[in-house]
Order: sequence, then structure tokens, then C-alpha cells
Amino acid sequence: MISVKDVSYTYMTGTPFEKVALKNISFDAADGEVLAITGHTGSGKSTLIQLVAGLIKLTSGTVEIDDLPVADKKNRRSVGIVFQYPEHQLFEETVERDIAFGPRNFGLSDAEISARVDEAMRQVGLDAGLKKSSPFELSGGQRRRVAIAGILALKPKYLILDEPTAGLDPLAKENLLREIFGDVKKSGVTIILVSHNMDDVARFANRVIVLAQGGILFVGTPRELFARDEILSRAGLEPPPVTKLLRTLGITSTALTPDEAEKIILRTFGHDK
Repeated sequence: MISVKDVSYTYMTGTPFEKVALKNISFDAADGEVLAITGHTGSGKSTLIQLVAGLIKLTSGTVEIDDLPVADKKNRRSVGIVFQYPEHQLFEETVERDIAFGPRNFGLSDAEISARVDEAMRQVGLDAGLKKSSPFELSGGQRRRVAIAGILALKPKYLILDEPTAGLDPLAKENLLREIFGDVKKSGVTIILVSHNMDDVARFANRVIVLAQGGILFVGTPRELFARDEILSRAGLEPPPVTKLLRTLGITSTALTPDEAEKIILRTFGHDK
């Protein structure tokens, strides 16, 4: 479990440019769940996930990974983080070498590295025939998959995804999400999804944390969030399309999927079989 307690963070303390990024943040991420973190630009999302991943040093509060401080060296392999546009970090000559880079740095055997590359490619839906291809010759969606596979090859227990579908076309986005939240989640990995896309939050998250001005504005299920129009408004977020459709029809019920919305509409207007 990831446990965040009373975390605050201020950039450039003691200078004229001092900025409070986070204020008294506390939450837990349970094993195996998908926890979404959302909020408007500047709400503190990026700072928070960097603290959870141990990329920046804590100044106030605690972050523990499985009861160990986040800075403990035993946590180096526990948390994997995929930033926006991770394909910008690709640099090896082949897909295989890029995915293998992390495991090789951990000193694993060639056989173990090869097995991890194969598994990671399968998890993100990459054809094995692409192993010897240059990642720079692939499509944008394929490069994104290579970058994510490189993190998965480290076998993290906790996977942080920062806007994983940013910049992808609708088909590439849908395919990537299906792979991540299908095969990857089945492996028992806890996923922290940072996204401003409420449709993705509705479909995949067990719980959602809404940040606003560096503080927690809401914690609950997606269904509970989308029933709170005032919270969405204060956070500068749009409800998912299916909820907006119901509101347009004057229906106050909340739906998370098109199928659910259809049933609510039929029931409301007397056409439910």
C-alpha cells in the first residue's frame, strides 16, 4: 500500500518566487486498485506524483511504500512512473534494447531480461516482430507503448501514469487504455492514473482524488464525484459525456458508461423492457 500523510510542498522557499504546490495531502492507495488523481492545470498533480515516486525530496509529511519511507532504496523497483509523452525519452537503436534498458541496469541475466521484454510487449499490445525495429520508425501510439513497456519490464508493484494517452488519436488511445487496464491490471499492479479526462476516470478508476489549488477537494468513487456538480465546477472539470447527456435530458441520475446511460434513459421515458 502507498500511504501519503500530511504532505505539503513549497517550491523556491524563501525567495520572491515561493509557491505553495501542495497543502496537507493525505490518502492511501490500496493494493490492486486504480486510483485516479485529477484536477485543473496547476492543482498540484505533477508535484504529488513526483513525491510519491521519490523523484523530489519531501519537505513536510511522509510517503510510505509498503511501510517503508519512499526514499528507502528497497523502493527503487516498487514504483514505476510514466510521464506525459514518454516516447520523448526513447533513445536506443531498437525496441528490444529500449525496453531492456532498465532491467539490464538492475543486473538481471540475459534470459530474465529477454523474458521481461517479451512479457512487457505483450502487456501493451506490441507485436513481437517489432523487437528489432527502430522505435523512431514507429507510429506515435506504438512509441508510447514501447516507453510504457520499458517501465513494465521493471515489474513495478505500483504504476503511475501521467496523462498516458495525451496526444494520441482516438483509436490509439482506446487500444492503449484497453491493454493497460486489461492485461496490466490483471497482474495485480496498483495503478495511479493522473488524468483530466473524466471519461477515462469513469471507465477505469475505483476511486478518484480531486485536487484544487494544492489541496484535496474530493475523495470518493467516480459515481459519487459525477453526482457533485459543484465539486466539478470548483475544480474546473467537465463531467463525462454520458453524464452531460443525461443532464441535457433533465435526468439527475449518474452514468459511467453509454450502456448504463441508455438503460437510464429508457427507464426514465417509459421504454424500459
